[in-house]
Amino acid sequence: MFEQLTNKLDGIFRKLTSRGKLTPSNIRETLREVRRVLLEADVNYKVAKSFVAKVEEEAVGDEVISSITPGQKVIKVVHDKMVEFLGGTTVEFNLPRSEPTRIMLVGLQGSGKTTLAGKLALFLRERQWAPALVAADIYRPAAGEQLRILGNSVNIPTVVFENKESPLDTCKRAGKIAGSKGWDALIFDTAGRLQIDQKMMDELILLKKKLSPEMILLVVDAMTGQEAVSVAEEFEKRLVVDGFALTKLDGDARGGAALSLRAITGKPIIFAGTGEKLNALELFHPDRMASRILGMGDVVTLVEKAEKVFDEEQARELEKKIRKQQFTLEDFYTQLQQIKKMGPMENLLGMIPGMGKLKTQDINFDERELVKVEAMISSMTMDERRNPGIINGSRRKRIANGSGTSVQDVNRLLKQFKLMKKMMGSMSKLGSKFLGL
Repeated sequence: MFEQLTNKLDGIFRKLTSRGKLTPSNIRETLREVRRVLLEADVNYKVAKSFVAKVEEEAVGDEVISSITPGQKVIKVVHDKMVEFLGGTTVEFNLPRSEPTRIMLVGLQGSGKTTLAGKLALFLRERQWAPALVAADIYRPAAGEQLRILGNSVNIPTVVFENKESPLDTCKRAGKIAGSKGWDALIFDTAGRLQIDQKMMDELILLKKKLSPEMILLVVDAMTGQEAVSVAEEFEKRLVVDGFALTKLDGDARGGAALSLRAITGKPIIFAGTGEKLNALELFHPDRMASRILGMGDVVTLVEKAEKVFDEEQARELEKKIRKQQFTLEDFYTQLQQIKKMGPMENLLGMIPGMGKLKTQDINFDERELVKVEAMISSMTMDERRNPGIINGSRRKRIANGSGTSVQDVNRLLKQFKLMKKMMGSMSKLGSKFLGL
């Protein structure tokens, strides 16, 4: 996420912090470079200009220049202003529960509305709502079936348009069904076009008027940069939206849309889609996003993700095993499964302070290697997982054949696991000694 922008800003700030003394002149020179990098990242030019002006106003002051660490002070000013431009504070999802609450998703075709509908339904259910999906796109072939399949995959009910129904008819029918089914939230997946046209807007305006939704979310593809801002301006002018859901944020190396939307429209980014899986939806946190962009990581989000998938009791049992050097390949396999639930490894690495920069420059991480490891452990018997010492030559050959890998791959896994187990045991002993245990 935002790799290009992060790496370029990191280079600029490294030069800045290497200077023994800062002057108004070299601070302004640095900020000119920041402005250039923002423009290259497809940040709206008005936003880039305003951002740099506000940073300069605060950074070129006696308090910063006379500081013991003036370079770090400038970086803090940049961070604080970036948080401000991204929206300042998180918009918590706290809609009142109506009978039912109506959420209308709008946007261009291809922006990811249908997938976002499924993600949002799952997000609501995790918060004790009883949501249902409503297919209000009668124009795109198989749009209703696509939404139904998404709903079925996470056991969310779906209302699909019937023969000769208009989008409004389908939405009204869903509202009538909701009471008898106990649904307290309806998510309307409306039709999009390849570009904004009057017919589409007229339909959306009619749906808004007749349905009175509690929230209208504009779904925007983060990878379209300034084009996303243009789309947002048009929708805001004609429809008036409550906020944005940024999709494909995990694939956005530049960050132009994220940095421009709030500043141009005045409306907040509420949700961020951070992966393809339906559980890859987060509330948009401006402070955490600014930290990610500046390569400072996002430990809070990482911990939140871990808390969702790791069981506290299991974690305590695992700690005991590590202390007693009883950690097995079976335990390792279980941990791999848990980590996979947290999302792509590349995204997780980017949340660790400093790793966002390292992973693209110094760490040649290939997630396919984890798939190979998983396949090899899956091809082992339970006895082999619990006691790798019994894996002799013929067993290694069988494991390699069963996992589509080579004997050399199996040898490498066993050697690395042995070293890891030894290292974990040593660290545990050191920690116990330090704590007096």
